Amino acid sequence: MALKDIDSPYRRTSGTRYRHALWLLTARDLKVRYSTSALGYLWSILDPLLMSLIYWFVFTQVFQRPAGTGPYIVFLLSALLPWMWFTSSVGDSTRAFLNAAKLVRSTALPRTIWVNRIVLAKGIEFLLSLPVLVIFAIFSGAHLTWYAALFPLAIVVQAGLTIGLGLIVAPLVVFFRDLERVVRLILRFAFYASPIIYGTSDLPVALQPWAAMNPLTGLFDTYRSAFFAESWNPWLALTSVGWAAIVILIGMLVFRRFERSVLKEL
Repeated sequence: MALKDIDSPYRRTSGTRYRHALWLLTARDLKVRYSTSALGYLWSILDPLLMSLIYWFVFTQVFQRPAGTGPYIVFLLSALLPWMWFTSSVGDSTRAFLNAAKLVRSTALPRTIWVNRIVLAKGIEFLLSLPVLVIFAIFSGAHLTWYAALFPLAIVVQAGLTIGLGLIVAPLVVFFRDLERVVRLILRFAFYASPIIYGTSDLPVALQPWAAMNPLTGLFDTYRSAFFAESWNPWLALTSVGWAAIVILIGMLVFRRFERSVLKEL
């Protein structure tokens, strides 16, 4: 699929045509990613699976996680899988323009598409990895709760949050190349500052109000509530929705402010 086949009809792009172009670019990214890999789709499963098994071993066999907290492997995967989507999307967004500089300059496609295609491709990989969570839930005896109905909502909120962050970092990295390294350091810190290997209720009482400042806290608790009903806190969930809205707004403002300058810099 040549990019000119996408670009030519979209010089005055509509919402429908934009979505069509976004899907074609995303499909191309996924095809390239899997066609050049011997294991292909399995990589979407192996990475989070191996990480989960390591943490499961450490926190159940070494440190003996307290009984009564449910299957820890399911507890881990329900937050680790969306974390992989988040961190890979934000990390790759730092080079959204740099890796496709020629295409960004030469096509008439709306420039937001170069961030959105990354988030969408990683989101599809996240969805493809969910069977791993389902399999472990079945074999570990985890029980599905009615909070599973909130799972799609968490996906939508996370997509918005991730796109907003991508729209911020993608143009700024063009001018400040060190920001790419800074983002990766922040993501490394965010892994331990987010309720992934532990639950929000495991934090000391003094730290729990600070956890609400992390937009991922309410998100991961919402994902996790599909199997652990006690994990869901409506106030934390609403806080995550609010953060996502704020980040999207800031992302749009930053992107519009620097879009023309980015084209000149590239």
